[in-house]
Formats: sequence, structure tokens, C-alpha cells
Amino acid sequence: MPDVTFSAAIIKDDHKGGWTYLRWAESVSVLGTRKPVKVTGTIDGFAFQATFLPWGDGTHILPIKAATLKAIRKQAGEVVDVCLDEKL
Repeated sequence: MPDVTFSAAIIKDDHKGGWTYLRWAESVSVLGTRKPVKVTGTIDGFAFQATFLPWGDGTHILPIKAATLKAIRKQAGEVVDVCLDEKL
């Protein structure tokens, strides 16, 4: 997979124990599947490894760990730049 970049707003599920994540509308066409996809890359320059999870509406979500949010100094509602290096 060649490097892929996109920008997305951070979303926080307000339910107790809810996730913080990014939703990527073009994920299925770029990743080539509606199944989970493990990736590496950066969020605002901070390296991460995670799994894009199918959302059921033809998109994927990318959960973001609290440590990543702290490192990039961003919170829900703010936009981040994502660069995907490779599928694992």
C-alpha cells in the first residue's frame, strides 16, 4: 500500500466507556475491504499501530488511544492529519 494521507475530526462517543476515534469515509475504496485492517502510520506526526474497524455504513473507524491524544495535544472535535504507511 503506498502512503495514504487524510484529515479527519476526532469523535468521542459520549456513552460511559465510549471510544475516541476517527471515521474515514474513503476507507473501503482505499483499503480494498470492509473487514478490519491493521495499519501503521502517524497521527499529527505521532507514530501509531492500530486496526481500522468496519463501522457498518461503508466506512471504517480508527480508535485513538488516550496516550496518543495526550501526545498530539488534541481532543474531540479537533482535526488531525493521518498518514498510513502500510497494512500489516
